Amino acid sequence: MSDAGGQKGVRPSRLTKTAVALPDVANHDLKEEDNPFTHRDWRMLGYAWSGFALRVLLVLATVFSGYQYLQAREEKRIERTLELVELWERPEYQAAQRALKRRLGDLNQRYRSDLGENPSPTELAIFHDRVGVEAMQETGGTMPLADFRDEFDRIVYFLNRLSFCVEGGLCSRSVADAYFRDFARSFWDYFSGFVRQERRRGSPNFARPIEDYLAASG
Repeated sequence: MSDAGGQKGVRPSRLTKTAVALPDVANHDLKEEDNPFTHRDWRMLGYAWSGFALRVLLVLATVFSGYQYLQAREEKRIERTLELVELWERPEYQAAQRALKRRLGDLNQRYRSDLGENPSPTELAIFHDRVGVEAMQETGGTMPLADFRDEFDRIVYFLNRLSFCVEGGLCSRSVADAYFRDFARSFWDYFSGFVRQERRRGSPNFARPIEDYLAASG
């Protein structure tokens, strides 16, 4: 009876608290792993270097695949841009360009005396703006305004389409700039004033892609 009672009264001894969860391992119990690149066994050396060479080849293959992908994307952009060049050379767009050139040429000749011999950039901008606004009026040329507006809208449509293609990353900016940037810049210099008028009249996004394209092209 006394033994049973004595056992009930005995408490288990507490474990010693340590600062780490795992027990310490003596340094002599740690075994250093062999370096396969310095192993004496030629088979281990072969496995090590062949594995290293395989990793290098995989990295090179990934880089090459990425380069091919980017190259293919750029070739596709160039192809789409050249399709727009072919579209620009169709008779309807050539006729629109001639109508625009003829109307602006006549107005430039008409108002040439208002421009000095060495106009400043500001004076030239005002002159272009005046000519562009006049071109969109009935008195702006011999072609009836309704007919000229059709030609004008055709050019705006094309330049908007070009701008969407470039800004959307579907066309090559460098190729587009080479073919169209000078024309787009000249067009905008003359007709930006008229574009602002159209926006105030209720078309806030009129020719907006053209403006964005020129702003991005610098």
